[in-house]
Amino acid sequence: MADRSDIHDRLAASLRAARKARGLSLEAAAKLSGVSRSMVSQIERGESSPTVATLWALTRALQLDFAGLLEGRPAPGIEVIRAAQAPVIQRSGVTIRILSAPESVGHHEVYELAFARDARLTSDPHSPGCREHLTVLEGCLTVTSGDATDHLQPGDVARYPADRPHEIAAESPARAILIVQDS
Repeated sequence: MADRSDIHDRLAASLRAARKARGLSLEAAAKLSGVSRSMVSQIERGESSPTVATLWALTRALQLDFAGLLEGRPAPGIEVIRAAQAPVIQRSGVTIRILSAPESVGHHEVYELAFARDARLTSDPHSPGCREHLTVLEGCLTVTSGDATDHLQPGDVARYPADRPHEIAAESPARAILIVQDS
């Protein structure tokens, strides 16, 4: 059986290598996993003995196979998040289902939007250069970005700057896919 320091060293090396292979800073790994930056750093230096919950959060964020963590095995080739498991946010008559992977936060986010009658999704400006791509699946939506407004039917795609105040509104129930692309 491997001694404790050997296990810590292998764990530290696997997590550090996985984080760097994905081009993530300590801060980004912390944000994606929900584990504090200082704890991620301590684990990577072999100075901390993390709980199973902490390791689970890190392996999910870094796309590592939890069972093969000490060998540094990547997660299985197909990751499936069942519909009932996807994170959902309810906001003023709009159901927002998060479809993108945790590591894409702040770069390329994908959402399924379901609007109730007369619901609006109003957003403050995002970071400079940010754009949104809205595809209407069902119903009709009105999108406003800054001073520009357009009406969308099923199948229509709107691409617009999201670094200014913007809004998506529905007069009747509607569904859409929203991609937020940060520069």
